Amino acid sequence: MTRIRPTGSRRWLRRGLLAVFLVAALCRPALPGGTAQAATTDLNVFFVVDTTTSMVAEDYGTSAPRMDGVRQDIMDIAKELPGARFSLITFDTKAFVRMPLTTDTLALQTMVTVLEPQVTAFAKGSSITAARQVLSERLDAARESHPERPRLVYYLGDGEQTSGKEPERFNLDGSLVAGGAVLGYGTAAGGRMKENSGDPGETSDGPYVRDAGGADALSRIDEPRLQDVAGQLGVPYVHRQAGDPVGPMMQEARPGSLERSSDSLEGRTELYWLFAAGAFALALPDAVTIIRRYRELPRAAASPIPARAAARDERVK
Repeated sequence: MTRIRPTGSRRWLRRGLLAVFLVAALCRPALPGGTAQAATTDLNVFFVVDTTTSMVAEDYGTSAPRMDGVRQDIMDIAKELPGARFSLITFDTKAFVRMPLTTDTLALQTMVTVLEPQVTAFAKGSSITAARQVLSERLDAARESHPERPRLVYYLGDGEQTSGKEPERFNLDGSLVAGGAVLGYGTAAGGRMKENSGDPGETSDGPYVRDAGGADALSRIDEPRLQDVAGQLGVPYVHRQAGDPVGPMMQEARPGSLERSSDSLEGRTELYWLFAAGAFALALPDAVTIIRRYRELPRAAASPIPARAAARDERVK
């Protein structure tokens, strides 16, 4: 009497269990209890960046452009506020929203890395409050969509007013800005500025901007104007120099607005990994079989004609 081998049945039973385990793992079963640490910052953060020619004045640190300090500070602030939503607004002659609110810090880093001052030939004088309308609109929209999220504003610039007339005031609703800071870059002695031709390859090797007398023009920080901007926004003013940490500065920027949730919250004990491990163990035999057969393919292709095929050819003859 012929006995039926159970190998096929066991194989299908194993594969059925594998499918069940995968579905169970995807459902993420868990037991109540345990704790989970909350570490998010539910904030909307607006970076308002001066991109006029003066922001490449070489008086940050030893002789680096001011924009280097701006780039560093933006990313350091972002690291201090995990989970926050960030927006980037730049201004020279006009203001532009370079990046709307997003939690994507990689996108923020990309935008900050490519920040460049306006093309020197297009510079026609700028105002330190050129971003007032765009900022006000963005803050209003953020408050309307998510009124529960505090809105922080970090204004980064040198305070140099070159438009020939007094800057207009921000005149923002006091409830729009919950915190932030005005960050100032540059020195009283000033620094020279290289022209920006618009060609990225020539920015670092271009000539210096000249004044009316033909000498190298110097840009100097205007701290009184920056302090005035800080007063209008209702945030502190902080002068930034190379190597300054952001921690102390952010403590000045309304500490209450920057508190992150770090309480131990009611959590649960995840069990999905048990089913995932079981599915892996059940799939292992099939994986071994597939690998073994794959390795045998070259030998099968190179082997002589099988015996049965040879015998059949012999009968044909």
